Amino acid sequence: MTELPSNAVPPRAVLHAFGVKGPPVPLVGGQERSVLVGGFVFKPAEGPDDEVEWAASLFESLPQGSGFRVPLPLRAADGRSVVDGWTASEFLTGEPGPRGRWAGVLSAGRAFHAALRQVPRPDFLDRHTHPWAVGDRVAWGEQDVDVIDDLSVPFSALLELRRPVKQDAAQLVHGDLTGNVLFAGNEVPAVIDFSPYWRPPVFAEAVVVADGLLWFDLPSDLLAGSGDHPDWQQMLIRALIFRLVAHSESAGASGRAQPGERERYVRATDVVVKKLAALQG
Repeated sequence: MTELPSNAVPPRAVLHAFGVKGPPVPLVGGQERSVLVGGFVFKPAEGPDDEVEWAASLFESLPQGSGFRVPLPLRAADGRSVVDGWTASEFLTGEPGPRGRWAGVLSAGRAFHAALRQVPRPDFLDRHTHPWAVGDRVAWGEQDVDVIDDLSVPFSALLELRRPVKQDAAQLVHGDLTGNVLFAGNEVPAVIDFSPYWRPPVFAEAVVVADGLLWFDLPSDLLAGSGDHPDWQQMLIRALIFRLVAHSESAGASGRAQPGERERYVRATDVVVKKLAALQG
């Protein structure tokens, strides 16, 4: 086995605090920062300790057997969910979607969001400035940005297509479900790597469908998604803006999009405008 770099392995003191022993085994997927030790997943904490504690407490409070699973946090002996910048949780088996499992991803997302319906809005969402938080605010007309030149044409086209929508009740949602639902035999799907946003659940569903248009071969029958929703097309337009702006914000010093990225957004926008209109007609 290839030896992992020291900064990719939880220190012995961290493992001791969590009461776990064993050799670290790297896990594939996500941001390639997770390791399996003693049957538990360890990874660097994502965000301030209070946000990590909030997510841990939330997952501990969610009802079991409601159409989804979540990885329950492992706490240290003193009750902490973060020790020296590391978190731990139970390891859930399963193969990630979305290929061949689009309907399952959407179904798991609906069940997950139903369980979150009464959860209050966390104040820390207002402090988020990462590329995806910026993309979310721009998509909903709460912030203006200039995008990189490579993406300026599709961005302008999407902004011209955006229209006001009837405001559905916003709630806590997972804004990145597409590759973060695991499937294992007869088990209910597992929802992982929670990315919290405060939006209507139909928007989170639109992000999944937009991801399918951009990076996967989305089955045509899923394009209609929540086609009975009066603003479904507008939700897809917002989802595309969300992803485009996040990509632009992540471009870094080069200020360039990845090859073919501009064309992806042009094609996806064309599908949303033409094919979805035909389906709904």
